[in-house]
Amino acid sequence: MDIISQLQEQLNEMAMVAVNTFGTLQRDAPPVRLSNNYPDPLNPAAAANPNPDDPAQPQPGAAAAAAGAPAAQAQAPPAQAPPALDLAEHPKAMSHALVLAAKKFDALVSALPLSSEEDQLKRIKELQAENEVVGSELQKQLEAAELELKQVEALFNEATDHCINLKKPDWATVRSQQHMTI
Repeated sequence: MDIISQLQEQLNEMAMVAVNTFGTLQRDAPPVRLSNNYPDPLNPAAAANPNPDDPAQPQPGAAAAAAGAPAAQAQAPPAQAPPALDLAEHPKAMSHALVLAAKKFDALVSALPLSSEEDQLKRIKELQAENEVVGSELQKQLEAAELELKQVEALFNEATDHCINLKKPDWATVRSQQHMTI
C-alpha cells in the first residue's frame, strides 16, 4: 500500500476513534445542573421538597415510620445496581488511543518526501523516460513472440498437411502380403 493510502486509512481510523471517544464521553457524562432554579436531576426527592427544613412538607421516610413494621416488611428489598463501568479510566484509555492514532498519522506524514515542485517534475520526467525504455523493450519482446508464434503455426500446419496427405493403405495389397508370409 502506498503512503497516500496509508495516510487515508490512518485518517479514517483517527476519525472513528474520535467519534467513538466523543460519543462515549457524551453518553457516560453525569447530568449537570444548569441552574438552582431547575430541579436537581440526581436527587428527585429534593425536587419534590425544595426546602428540606420545612416541617409542613412530609419527609420521605416519615410515611414508612408511621405505617409501622408490617409496611417495612412488605417493601421489596432495594434492587442491586448493575456493576458500574470505570468511568474515570475509560475516557483515559480512549484518549490514549486517539493520541496513538495521531502520532502514527504524524509519522506517516513525516515519511512523505519533502521536495520542491521542480524536483517532483524532474522525477516525473525520469520515470516517464524509464517507462518509455521499458515499453520499447516490451514491444520488441512482443514482436519476437509474434514471429515465433507464426513459425510454430507454420510448422504445425505443415505437420498436419503431411498427416492428411499420407496415402491410405491399400487393404487388398496388405492382405495379400499377409497371406504370403503365413
